Amino acid sequence: MPETRLMPVPDALVGERIDAALSRILGLSRSRCSDLILEGHIRVNGNPASKSLKLGGSDLLEITIPDPEVPVTPVVGMDILYDDDDIVVVNKPVGVAAHSGPGWTGPTVVGNLAAAGYRITTHGPVERQGIVHRLDVGTSGAMMVAKSELAYSVMKRAFKERTVRKIYHAVVAGHPDPASGTIDAPIGRHPSREWRMAVIDGGKHAVTHYDTLELMAGAALLEVHLETGRTHQIRVHMAAVGHPCVGDVFYGADPTKAEELGLERQWLHAVELGFTHPRTQLPVTVRAPYPDDLQRALDTLREA
Repeated sequence: MPETRLMPVPDALVGERIDAALSRILGLSRSRCSDLILEGHIRVNGNPASKSLKLGGSDLLEITIPDPEVPVTPVVGMDILYDDDDIVVVNKPVGVAAHSGPGWTGPTVVGNLAAAGYRITTHGPVERQGIVHRLDVGTSGAMMVAKSELAYSVMKRAFKERTVRKIYHAVVAGHPDPASGTIDAPIGRHPSREWRMAVIDGGKHAVTHYDTLELMAGAALLEVHLETGRTHQIRVHMAAVGHPCVGDVFYGADPTKAEELGLERQWLHAVELGFTHPRTQLPVTVRAPYPDDLQRALDTLREA
C-alpha cells in the first residue's frame, strides 16, 4: 500500500516553491515532484497543492508516494554480510537499485529486505527509507541499510562527513603509472552527452586514491579509496587518466575485451566498509566477496 506522510515545512524551505521543496525533501527530480502534485498526491493543510505554491512556515505537508505501476522484481542471491538490531550490510548484486524511484521498477535492496521480513527504519524520504548511502545499479558490493532510527541518524551523518571507510576493487585497462596515486579532478555532467559524467571545469570537487594490487596482461587490479562520492566517480576518473574499468564500454573500455571476458558491466566492486558502530562505538569491518562474473573475468586475465 502507498504510504502517506505528514510533516511540517522545514525552516530552510520556507518561501520555496513546493515542487522545488519536495525535490529536496524526497530526493526526487523536480519534474517527478511536479507530476506528484498534478496527480493529486500532495496536499498542503488538507487541500490539494498547486505547483506554483510557495510554502509558509506554518504549513503542513501531506505526501503520498504511489506504488510503482509494475510490481517490483524480487532480488535473488543478495547475501547478508552483517546483521544486528541497528544495521544490515548486504552484498548488493549487479542490476539491483538501492531503492525504487522514477523509471525504476526492477529489484531493489530495500524491497528485498522488506520481503525477507527485515524491519527498516521509517526515517528518510518515503521512497528510500533506511538508505544511508548507495551503490550504482551496475556496481556490486557492500551496502549498508539502517534498521533503527539511531543507526539512520548516526550513519547518515558518518557517510556525509566521510568517516566511513569505503574500499573498492577495480580491474582497469593497462598499467597505471604511477602504480599508486591520487586523481583530483572535478566531475559534472558531460557538456554534450548529459547521460554521461565527465571531468569538466566547474564540476564538483572529486578525489580518488588508488593502489595497484596486481598486474596482469594488459590490465591491473586496483584498490580504490574514495575521498568524495560523486556519481560514477571511479569510472570517470580512471577513464580520464586512460585506464577505464575493464568492461566499462560506457566510458571507453574495449567492447571486444569485455566480450572475451564475459563481462556485461564494468569490473568494479565495493569490497569493504569500515565504520564505528552507531550504538556500541566499536570498530566494524565488513568485506564483500567478488561475485561470480567478476571472479571469472579476473581468473581469465590471470591465466593470460
